Amino acid sequence: MTPTLSIPLPRRAINPWLVAVAVVIPTFMEVLDTTIANVALRYIAGGLSSPSSDSEWVITSYLAANAIILPISGWLATRLGRRNYFLLSIAVFTLASALCGMATSLNSLILFRVLQGLAGGGLQPSSQGVLLDAFPPEKQGTAQTLFAIAALLAPVVGPTLGGFITDNYGWRWIFYLNVPVGALAFFICRAVVIDPDYLKDAQAKLRKAGTAFDTLGLSLLCITMVSWEVLLSKGQEWDWFGDPFHRVQTLAVLFGGCLITLIVHELRTPNPLINFRVLKDRNYRACSILIFCAFGVLYANSTALPALLQSLFGYDATNSGLVLSPAGLFAVLMLLIVGTLLGRGADARWLMAAGLIVIALGNYWMSAQNLSISPSQVVWPRVVVIAGLSMIFAPLNVAAFRYIPVQLRASAVGLLALLRNEGGSVGTSVGQIIQERREQFHTLRLNESLNELNPAVSQYFQQTQPYFFQQSGDPARAHDTALQALEALRNRQALSLAYFDVFFVLAAVAILLLILIPVMRRSAAGKGEHIAAE
Repeated sequence: MTPTLSIPLPRRAINPWLVAVAVVIPTFMEVLDTTIANVALRYIAGGLSSPSSDSEWVITSYLAANAIILPISGWLATRLGRRNYFLLSIAVFTLASALCGMATSLNSLILFRVLQGLAGGGLQPSSQGVLLDAFPPEKQGTAQTLFAIAALLAPVVGPTLGGFITDNYGWRWIFYLNVPVGALAFFICRAVVIDPDYLKDAQAKLRKAGTAFDTLGLSLLCITMVSWEVLLSKGQEWDWFGDPFHRVQTLAVLFGGCLITLIVHELRTPNPLINFRVLKDRNYRACSILIFCAFGVLYANSTALPALLQSLFGYDATNSGLVLSPAGLFAVLMLLIVGTLLGRGADARWLMAAGLIVIALGNYWMSAQNLSISPSQVVWPRVVVIAGLSMIFAPLNVAAFRYIPVQLRASAVGLLALLRNEGGSVGTSVGQIIQERREQFHTLRLNESLNELNPAVSQYFQQTQPYFFQQSGDPARAHDTALQALEALRNRQALSLAYFDVFFVLAAVAILLLILIPVMRRSAAGKGEHIAAE
């Protein structure tokens, strides 16, 4: 039997704002680790004497382990006690972070990242559940704003912070950073976090019933999520369904088959590991789709924009991150404004609709840029995109849990957290696919006009060949150098157009998501109304 940790203070003696500050620290820390290592992969590979392509497993292993735990975090919180599970997750996550920093080989680093991901998967749902219970119903909008600050800002500042630490202190400090923060979070949460009565009752009933663990469900979940994460991470490298070794095809069959079997099995099991019944609520169902796609847009934008700056404008990791970082300040400001509106009874649906329109405008603004832009012309479209996401996040959490029964809250929180993370994985992969495919398309289209019959091409050779002839004194070499310079210009233009196409697609996705808003019921955080915070 798991020992129950308790504190002598009654629930009402603890200030909910103190609880909120305590629980958002580990949430921020965990979400930050999903993106902070992205900019350091080539440094990690070099430091551990490994191929750069293999360093991607540092990200894939973390996301796969994280994805396995997220949907079952509700069951674990009920079985162990949410407070115990939360504290255990913080402790193991902190220890695993220290081990990652001390890793001596890529294999050991991947192993420690798996442990870190398994522990980190329990932090987001647990902290969100604590926030839902700590605040009264009329304060739910404000409570979700605090959670949004941690969950939304972390992937925004992750690449910036990761680039700065890597360039100035080395990649190991990306992981060492979690150690003092995790230790502080553990001791604060141990003092202020308690389990509500309904969770204690559920825990007692579960132990008394002696229900067998859903081993089949866990096995299916592991195969499903590992197949999915590896497929997303390596699909483009392996040429998707053109893979001659049939790795992609095998993973796709495993994913599809195990996912369908998992859903059927969990719906027929009296005590399911993942409770898919929460998807019966139309608000929750619509919010699940919306958060999956919204975080896909966020991660696709957050990976495409630094890559654009580094490949076409010569920015290093630190400077490209600095261009993106001002959006974080505006995100906090918008989150506070939205939290205030929710606290005054604003309908979450219309705030989400406004946020989607703002996201679409920001991405469309970015898609209309060219290669002559200055840093300020990159900063402001990014600010608009992140401001739009800030308008969505807190209202979405209010609307999602508005009509969910308290007994299903833990399962609902875990599943929503899984969809949020997986949306980021899909967005990153899809953004890369669009960029590479559209680059090929634009290269072919530009080739159609690069011939001797084009006056601009003839003028280009008339101007460049004499210059290169002066440099080399060889007419043939001058001609070849001019051709190489023209090829470089063509490739640069094709790549820029491909990146701008990515932003255009993201704008279109944001507009399409508006069709989900009328499907949902009214979701306002009015006084005395039940929003899952009793």
